[in-house]
Amino acid sequence: MPEPFVLNLVYYQPCIPPNTGNAIRIAANTGAHLHLIEPLGFTMTDQQVKRAGLDYHEMAHVTVHPDLPTAWAALQPERVFAFSARAEKFYTDVEYRSGDVLLFGPEPTGLPDEVLADPQVTEQLRIPMLPDRRSMNLANATSVALYEAWRQHGFPGAI
Repeated sequence: MPEPFVLNLVYYQPCIPPNTGNAIRIAANTGAHLHLIEPLGFTMTDQQVKRAGLDYHEMAHVTVHPDLPTAWAALQPERVFAFSARAEKFYTDVEYRSGDVLLFGPEPTGLPDEVLADPQVTEQLRIPMLPDRRSMNLANATSVALYEAWRQHGFPGAI
């Protein structure tokens, strides 16, 4: 039996509870693992997180890490793709592999320069947008990137 295709979603210091709740739902529906890097702009018991995640909290694999080095130690990633509106390479120009990390920054600032320069980051990627736009909604950007990676592998395990 082939190994499952699993991606790791890392949210660095997320601020908006409904986006994290939506990410919990995305993770549950795709088999991705969601990793949250503290400090969080909310508590995991926040009603907005629970409401956005609906009844998917029990089906999702979510881990909260106190900081990025602790997350890297736990994940031991081979490849980390940091998403930034300033990156040159499109997210569709990557051949994703199981175990890859998709790293997203907080709303509304995105990943800080020191995280983008982290030696664990393999490459910076962007999702194209029209000119003069700052960013996409965090949960939407996660969905766009995650589903591209899953699509490349034929949506294993999906119905």
